[in-house]
Amino acid sequence: MKNQKLLQNIRKAIMIIIGAVITAYGLEAVLIPNAVIDGGVTGISIMGAHLLNDIPLGVFLFVLNIPFVYLGYKQVGKTFAFMSVVGIAALSISTVLLHNVETILGPEDPLLIVLSGGIMLGVGIGIVLRNGGALDGSEVLAVLLSRKIPFSVGDIILFINAFIFIGASFIFGLESALYSALTYYIAKNVIDIIQVGLEKSKSVRVVSPKSEEIGSAIQSRLGRGVTYSQGRGGFSNESTEILDCVINRMEENKLVSIIKDIDPGAFVVISDVSEVRGGNFKKRDIH
Repeated sequence: MKNQKLLQNIRKAIMIIIGAVITAYGLEAVLIPNAVIDGGVTGISIMGAHLLNDIPLGVFLFVLNIPFVYLGYKQVGKTFAFMSVVGIAALSISTVLLHNVETILGPEDPLLIVLSGGIMLGVGIGIVLRNGGALDGSEVLAVLLSRKIPFSVGDIILFINAFIFIGASFIFGLESALYSALTYYIAKNVIDIIQVGLEKSKSVRVVSPKSEEIGSAIQSRLGRGVTYSQGRGGFSNESTEILDCVINRMEENKLVSIIKDIDPGAFVVISDVSEVRGGNFKKRDIH
């Protein structure tokens, strides 16, 4: 059991290193030579390395992130802290080794720079996050602050990055700051895809007097399992059967069509699900 856990951690560490190298290449070969930065501690590090040419970017990345890794160790655990140190160290070393790598895009292609740089950052950071590490301490800080102040993690990260991109506008110019913000937006969406997957799951709840008929159609036409539970209407005070199931987003339109065909007046709630584990979510073959 210990050997299996060790091998699993080694595999995760290797994937984190790969993700860090991809991120470093995106920074050094695409973004930094064209005065485009990332958000968070990485963005601050890039600006610091630009202002103080004698200190490499890798030094800023490592030194500025370590305090946040310590906070993560206190709040999240030693495994997260260890994986984050592996990722940050790999990112720092990679930026030093790749500092003189050939720039693959020139300033005449700003949108291509933003798109390719954002995708590289998103893929690299997404791989690291998916394997239990982190490359940027600002997210750890945002999680901790959200427990103390009445703002969500997303709001805090947005607030932090707004100041970073404003600072970038004074150092690199307004145009570069706007391109940096767009790069960050693209990277964030790519990270979500890497973490969640292209087939993002959705939870569906259906309240209808024809729940069993709808459930049978979902099982036979979509190959998805369903769960029934009893409920009672607040206004009608009548008992009714509630159907729950989980699908991927590609199946949403077909499921809505199935429900409309059987009961156009059914009450349907569809919400995003970040992760599905256990049970029998794997889709059955439909013959």
